[in-house]
Amino acid sequence: MTGAPSLGRSVGAVARWLGGAVILAFIVWQLGTGPFLHGVRAVDGRSLALAAAIGFVTTACAAWRWHLVARGLGVALPLHKATAAYYRSQFLNTVLPGGVLGDVDRAVRHGSEAGDVGRGLRAVAWERSAGQVVQVVLGLLVLLLLPSHVPTWLPLVVAAVLLGALGGGLMLRGRAPRGQSRGARAFRAAASDIRDGLLAPHRAPGIALASVVVVTGHLATLILAARTAGAITPTVQLVPLAMLVLLATAVPTNIGGWGPREGVAAWAFGAAGLGAAQGVATGTVYGLLSLAAISPAVPLLAVSWLRRRRSPAEALPPEFPTSGPDLVPAGQREDGVRG
Repeated sequence: MTGAPSLGRSVGAVARWLGGAVILAFIVWQLGTGPFLHGVRAVDGRSLALAAAIGFVTTACAAWRWHLVARGLGVALPLHKATAAYYRSQFLNTVLPGGVLGDVDRAVRHGSEAGDVGRGLRAVAWERSAGQVVQVVLGLLVLLLLPSHVPTWLPLVVAAVLLGALGGGLMLRGRAPRGQSRGARAFRAAASDIRDGLLAPHRAPGIALASVVVVTGHLATLILAARTAGAITPTVQLVPLAMLVLLATAVPTNIGGWGPREGVAAWAFGAAGLGAAQGVATGTVYGLLSLAAISPAVPLLAVSWLRRRRSPAEALPPEFPTSGPDLVPAGQREDGVRG
């Protein structure tokens, strides 16, 4: 039965959307719409252009990371195609419910083109996981090394998440269980993916470097958003707050990225004495700058749509001619012979 899994996914997407809506409604109840409107009015052409430039660098590096992981898993992916697909997936993640449908789309497309959808899905999953691990590591370093007003238990939670991820990776690198059970096969596949796709000596440095650049780019965009929203706090104090907000963007309970980001920004900026309204305005500006960063996806999607709108004759492969004697009904051929 295919209806039950589909229904479960739909319910999960609605639940995540409702979670983001509840957070936004609570912020409006507490602070009103003023911080959101201030953030919208603060955005200008300069900030949008800078965000688009930073977005190009981060998207290209994320695509390079995907390119490296995919090669390690044996499903080749040209870098220019990876970059275009990554732009498209970011846009779809933003405008479609759930926040991951764009990643699913690029995984399935790449897997179909490579002749192995399973490997395509795993390449995207491991690529995103690598980025999340690096983001958590950098977040932990920032919260521990730079002065911030966050509770002391928060870096410990981040460290626990990091150690859990590293422990799981080391366990998967260990001796794989024997047998043909589903669990054993999944374990061996994961261990092979980590060994060949993520930790291979000639790929791991590139994956780590690309991930660091991606996180740095997102962090720079958040600092730009704070400045655009009017924050005059020294950058060394803004960085920990921005990192917290960046970590919150990974929470799947949102509406196109909106919800947890603004909630954590309000709490973090309020705890730092900058005001919850300043945090919400910063989160709002960041949301708009993020849209500018992925704006190249719009023409890419338009071109893709136009290609799909080609006439059936153009879409047919060469072995299916649109004219010629082979397509003339038997009763109408020039030899006059009826079938």
